[in-house]
Amino acid sequence: MKTLTILRHAKSSWSNVSLSDAERPLNRRGERDAPRMGKRMGEAGVRPALIVSSPAVRAWTTARIVAEQINYPLEFLEKDPSLYLASLDGLLDVIVAQDNTVSSLMIVGHNPGLTSLVNFFSPGLTDNLPTCGIVSVSMDTDSWDLYTPPKASLDYYDYPKKLPGF
Repeated sequence: MKTLTILRHAKSSWSNVSLSDAERPLNRRGERDAPRMGKRMGEAGVRPALIVSSPAVRAWTTARIVAEQINYPLEFLEKDPSLYLASLDGLLDVIVAQDNTVSSLMIVGHNPGLTSLVNFFSPGLTDNLPTCGIVSVSMDTDSWDLYTPPKASLDYYDYPKKLPGF
């Protein structure tokens, strides 16, 4: 059994136009949403064994905040440059490269690739994975070789606008 959790980075800032896209930090809303979503994820029992993130500041910061909320050791967070703005095929390449001894994996990245990945495993779930949106699926397989999707069951889907008082 494998569990894949997909997390889109929290809302980022466009206020400093001199920064490259990869350098953009979270904005105030992102800084508010990331810990709240991490807490909800932990309360739902979603606890990946491995977290791999895009190195973009907004994704890496989101990964660190969520990891803290679920008591994931920050020293085990991994950056993978190929997750930065990855397409569906690029995301699958990262997943397939994971060690099969890892039972649960979370990737942190960007749209539109993540929305494509979500719909690859759960067709028609969403036309846009919102910022700080989290989807977790379970698959009856022993391998991360998921180029052909196995039957997957949706375990968890949450995003900030589902929060009370948003």
